[in-house]
Amino acid sequence: MVNIFDRINARVADSFVGRYFRLEGSGVLRERIGSRFLTEIRAGLTTWAAMAYIISVNATIISDSGGPCVCSTGDGCSSDTTYNACVEEVFRDLITTTAAIAALSSFLLGLIANLPVGMAPGLGLNAYFTYSIVGYHGTGMITYGEALAAVFLEGWIFMFLSILGLRQWLVRMMPQSLVLAVGAGIGFFIAWVIRFLGLGPSGLFVIGGDTSDLVGLGGCTADNYEDGLDYYCNTRVMRNPSTWLGIFVGGILTVMLMMYRVRGAILIGIFLVSVISWPRPTSVTYFPYTDAGDELFDYFKQVVDFRPLGIVGKAINFNYGNGRVWYALVTFLYVDILDTTGTLYSMAKFAGLRDPVTLDFEGSTLAYCTDAFCISMGALMGTSPVTAFIESATGISEGGKTGLTAMTTGVAFFVYWATGGALVIVGSMMMRNVREINWDYVGDAVPAFITLVMIPLSYNIAYGVIAGIFSYLIINGIPWILMKVSRDRIIPPNFENSEEWIVPPGGIVPFWIQKLMGKETPEAALEHHVMGERHSGETDLQRMPTHGSLSQSDSEKHRGIN
Repeated sequence: MVNIFDRINARVADSFVGRYFRLEGSGVLRERIGSRFLTEIRAGLTTWAAMAYIISVNATIISDSGGPCVCSTGDGCSSDTTYNACVEEVFRDLITTTAAIAALSSFLLGLIANLPVGMAPGLGLNAYFTYSIVGYHGTGMITYGEALAAVFLEGWIFMFLSILGLRQWLVRMMPQSLVLAVGAGIGFFIAWVIRFLGLGPSGLFVIGGDTSDLVGLGGCTADNYEDGLDYYCNTRVMRNPSTWLGIFVGGILTVMLMMYRVRGAILIGIFLVSVISWPRPTSVTYFPYTDAGDELFDYFKQVVDFRPLGIVGKAINFNYGNGRVWYALVTFLYVDILDTTGTLYSMAKFAGLRDPVTLDFEGSTLAYCTDAFCISMGALMGTSPVTAFIESATGISEGGKTGLTAMTTGVAFFVYWATGGALVIVGSMMMRNVREINWDYVGDAVPAFITLVMIPLSYNIAYGVIAGIFSYLIINGIPWILMKVSRDRIIPPNFENSEEWIVPPGGIVPFWIQKLMGKETPEAALEHHVMGERHSGETDLQRMPTHGSLSQSDSEKHRGIN
């Protein structure tokens, strides 16, 4: 018997919405197998629940710059009540800014690029913006307004690079072992190291409580913190009731629900922990009766209260005559291009959307152009660069495969702390890439391992990618030179097990330029092949795995299309 949910899914799939987003059952070419309307909605809410923390965290970090508030003493004006009142206004503005740009960027990415990826101002980039570029309370190299101008121009440069296909080409040209390592490294990143997530202090708080090694056991109560050091435990580790709530309800219960294939398992775990932590008189409350708890509770009660941008919305200063603005711009460019590009590619691959011929993902040009546009719009609203969020993996794990997931995330931002267990689970799922890395040849294995560990340990996806690429070029470049000089007489042992560095079809020229030149793109060739198989009821794309990359045999089969 068909239940009401199946009827709703079938009705939507057979509508314009279903055909536009390629839902299963829509009958369009290359429909996304397993995608269903209600599943996409649930996945979008899961992604939102996992990344909603960024609203307060980003506002806190960016407001440390002082925004456009003017400090005349040169010492940060920490004791200046007038200045601090201005900074408090900046913080409130940035709450609105963060929610608004996260809503706009996530919604547009889903609508335009049809990808299940949420977007918001990126962690790491916002800290670099605040503490390295503007400085604490404006004591850095350039002003807050000039830094926004650098971000604004960065977005339009990204737009130009995306239209030309350069950003897509950079990832497609990477050796596959490094691509796989980036995905697995992101799994480590979201599960363990990020300060605000996973096992860290604002997640489960299992790790990060030791001042000597920074990765010892945590989980102590506030009265056992080291003097002046929040979240560093002096003694009595793993005694915090909230830690055990996250472990058992957000972690173990969620895993058990997933084992029995309960729909919405991750979302159920997140919201159970949230609801249990709301009441203030309990030992696991997120809002204790302290000054900090009162502030959090006041924010919680007003989380859907939007206000006009009184200060940060008109703070941008287009002073491109200042050379330091260009220094900031170049730095943002190389960090953000690798960070966002690598994250988008990994999320698309995790959702099973990578094209087996071009090694690109569906809608990549539109996705990168949307990201670039939202970076510039975010600058006009007073925040650091917008980026794809790795927490999108939680929604993808719930079955999100289309832009409806991201659009739901965007809508939800117009309307937390409970995501630690969910992110650990998703991080473990993304680690599946490790088994596909070529561990049989040291020239592939070592650069992949360096990428894998550098992403979490450097707190930065871009730095991990850079380390992996440079180590790959050095480790494999020297033997290649020796082979050429010796005319293949000096060859590393076990070289036959090395992974071939494949240059995907299409090169750097984007599909739209190829179409203008009258050439058949690899994507078009694949579509013609699929059309020829439609009568069989099962195409190659339908046989593609839901997550992860293709097996070697599948990959070779698809490359044989051309």
